[in-house]
Amino acid sequence: MRATQQTGISRTPRGGVRWGIVWTLFFATVTNYISRQTFSVLAPLITAQYHLNHTDLAKILGAFQISYAITWLLGGIFLDAVGTRIGLAFAVIFWSVVNILTGFASSVFGFAAFRFLLGIGEGFTWPAASKTVAEWFPSQERSLAVAIFDSGSSVGGALAALVIPWIALAFGWRWSFVFSGLLGFVWLVLWLRVYRPLDRHPRVSPEEVALIRAGQDVPRTSSQRGVQRWLDLARNRNVWGIVLGRALTDPIWWFYVFWLPQYLSDARGFSLKRIALFAWMPFIAADIGNFTGGLISGYCVRRGVSVVRARTWVCAVSCLPILAGIPAARVHSVSLALALICIALWGYASWSTMGLTLPSDLLPQDVVATVTGLSGLAAGLVSAVFTFAVGVLVDRFSYGPAFLVAGLMPLFATACLFLLIRPPSSVST
Repeated sequence: MRATQQTGISRTPRGGVRWGIVWTLFFATVTNYISRQTFSVLAPLITAQYHLNHTDLAKILGAFQISYAITWLLGGIFLDAVGTRIGLAFAVIFWSVVNILTGFASSVFGFAAFRFLLGIGEGFTWPAASKTVAEWFPSQERSLAVAIFDSGSSVGGALAALVIPWIALAFGWRWSFVFSGLLGFVWLVLWLRVYRPLDRHPRVSPEEVALIRAGQDVPRTSSQRGVQRWLDLARNRNVWGIVLGRALTDPIWWFYVFWLPQYLSDARGFSLKRIALFAWMPFIAADIGNFTGGLISGYCVRRGVSVVRARTWVCAVSCLPILAGIPAARVHSVSLALALICIALWGYASWSTMGLTLPSDLLPQDVVATVTGLSGLAAGLVSAVFTFAVGVLVDRFSYGPAFLVAGLMPLFATACLFLLIRPPSSVST
């Protein structure tokens, strides 16, 4: 007899539990991005108040990226060890408290220190979400599941751009950090109620479990244990394809996410109110891109295209719209510049959805969070270097070179996928 009778909760109809969990992860990434974007949206106001230059701003933003990158790896290992339920709950509590405390900062060092701590907490989210998708979804549904939770970053970024300026203007910018920090505790209640592991969930039906198990193409556990398991991963070409792909695409996202409000203020003369009116648009375009990539690759898999081919070719096609970001810094029209940025982020989000899906497609479930974390470590470190380089370039030249590099990087990332990624059965380690 299942635990449904013991808890008094009626069993969810077939298919309902896994989608309820992934939508809960969606709200986690929404909350995550509202929290991290609070500083970026307020950056024009804070830099003016404390007389910061772009290099100072890059140091603050880079502090987050360094700790965030490290936590992707360590957090992934931690999640594989303790489980997603406890690990993600701990992370949300930590980052929410830190975000509230950021409202007390008043110097470059203070902001950088709190952003560093924020990155430690927020680095758990995507490894946890990827691990959950690997456990709860068959391969033909994974790209859509990843699109759902990953789209929360776009929705969160858009909401931050809309809401945070108005809170700052009405109550002062420090209260914006309190607001975004408290959201994490609201989400925590939902998470603890909704999520349990697949084999211990009180509301999942045998039919749904059978559907999930039948559609999982890779083993649930690795054949090796201990040090040998990590050595095997280090020799696995799929792992390196995933890592290099992420490392050469994530800097694009961080560039637009962190620098867009400041760019609109510096180069386009936007006030904080005007940023609130327009800066949300590229995030909505990215949200559409998440679902574009997820739905197209899922459709291809259902039509008989191999999983690896479906994912990699979506990445290849997604490179084309990303190139639209290159002329964005040069065009005179503000509307055209925003439109080009929207197109670029649409393509990036489609690519990113595939990159986040590949670990669960290619690797056993008990190392998905670790490999996702390893790719996040590489991506975060490269992104931190790029963020600092942007600050220096803008102080000395302009935003143009950064837009150029952001447009070209996914071409190299996609080449790495085609050269390295192979179906699991044909990979030699």
